[in-house]
Order: sequence, then C-alpha cells, then structure tokens
Amino acid sequence: QVQLVESGGGLVQAGGSLRLSCIVSGRTFSWDAMAWFRQDSGKEREFVAAISRNGATTYYSVSVKGRFTISRDNAKNTVYLQMDSLKAEDTGVYYCAARYAGSDEDFYYRDSDFASWGQGTQVAVSS
Repeated sequence: QVQLVESGGGLVQAGGSLRLSCIVSGRTFSWDAMAWFRQDSGKEREFVAAISRNGATTYYSVSVKGRFTISRDNAKNTVYLQMDSLKAEDTGVYYCAARYAGSDEDFYYRDSDFASWGQGTQVAVSS
C-alpha cells in the first residue's frame, strides 16, 4: 500500500521558517521524482517545488524561488521542503506527490503528472 505522509506544518509569523517532511512507503522511493504542491481555501492547487529522483535537479515556482528549498534523503524515503522568509500568501495545505521517473534528471511540476499524493499538512502564516 502506497503511503505519503506529510508533517511539519503549523502556524508561524511572517518572516519565519518551517520545514516540511514527507515520508513515502510502499514505493521504490529512489525511482520516484517528487514534488510539493499547495492549496489555499477557494483556490486551485498550485505547484511549489520539484526534485529529481537522485536530488541533483530541482525546480521551483517563481513565487517561492530563493525562499524555499526542496531536498530528499533516499536512505530515509523522505522528501523535505525548507521554507524560509515565509509570507502570508504562503498559507495553505501543502501536499507531497510522487511518480516514477525514467531517468535521474527527470522532474515534473504538473499535478496531472502525479498519481500518488499525501493527505496534506496545514501551513498558516500570520502577517
């Protein structure tokens, strides 16, 4: 059974930091490209960051580039999202997603590319 479990969300003041984690089970994690998405109430889910299966390639949305860092530890089946300089507009439910990648360099950023999703973790940034 495939499971993606996010953690690390919470309430933080603007300018603060949070580190999200997503532990994956039931899949061969080292074969998977991973990504983080977020969704605020009343809005569509949006892409945040992506990482290739070996971690060498990362890709960010314009809104978070330079403030967020995606990373992974294949020995721990875990992907991380370090979020610094948080803004009120970063508020939302953050989801991790996984899909098989055919090469070490491949990454994906459309939610339709991903078949496996976590349940989400809430991030709230107060201004």
